[in-house]
Amino acid sequence: MHHANHFYGHAHILAEYCGLDPEHPPRIEGYVQHGWNVVDGLGLGTPYVPGRPIFVYSERTRRRAWSMGRRQATVIGAPFLYLLALRPEAPDAPPREGTIYYPFHGWEKQQVLGDHQRQVDEILETEPGPVTFCLYWNEYRNDQVRTAYEAYGRVVCHGYRGQHWLDTDRHFLDKQLAEMRRHRRVASNRLSSAIFHGVAAGCEPAVYGDPMQLDREDQPTAERIRRDWPELHGKQLDLAVARPSALAELGDGFVASPAELRAMLGWTKHYSPQTARVPA
Repeated sequence: MHHANHFYGHAHILAEYCGLDPEHPPRIEGYVQHGWNVVDGLGLGTPYVPGRPIFVYSERTRRRAWSMGRRQATVIGAPFLYLLALRPEAPDAPPREGTIYYPFHGWEKQQVLGDHQRQVDEILETEPGPVTFCLYWNEYRNDQVRTAYEAYGRVVCHGYRGQHWLDTDRHFLDKQLAEMRRHRRVASNRLSSAIFHGVAAGCEPAVYGDPMQLDREDQPTAERIRRDWPELHGKQLDLAVARPSALAELGDGFVASPAELRAMLGWTKHYSPQTARVPA
């Protein structure tokens, strides 16, 4: 199994949904898209064995993969949608308030470049209620960046996504879901998985502020995102347009049944009704 299938606990969530052990998910017979992107669903520079299945979020991504020669792409919907099926919101949940803001982030091989103080100033000028700043692990471990946000509000981190099957926080998305359900709005300076997850979790989305840049970033791709999804950029969006657009990118309507997903991922042989952890 490609190690990226474990990122953010995706394989663990899918295993739980399928009635298997979430602590030790079986090998997935293929590659699961691990984050929203505007190419074929594979991560940047991901080695690909020709002919292996790719399990992507949406039909739009499947069509892009097909156009790029990845003919084995299958739409299953984002793992976050399966988590929502496993964790329905409590009917007596307290009222939401404020905004959870996800600053654009870097990773091991690319650092983000920008003025975090200017970012904070615009956020506080825009948001009507309390703001929670959620930093990616890469920035959270940077004392200079983290303290730039801690002076102005609550700062959280959902955990480490994992790398080469090590240190994966399999509860990453559970933590994200819990935080999103506390907030009325979800916002970022870049359109990203967090915005789509927030919409699915019931938040009002916003994308604004200095988009910042990644070291050695492909600028045409970044500009294309702003051009192709104008309905998801701005401080106050038309929810009647923004919400369906965001949910489509996650593959809303393509969530498989446990039995279907087990068959697609090559997990049928691992399932026994007698030991199932969730109803099939």
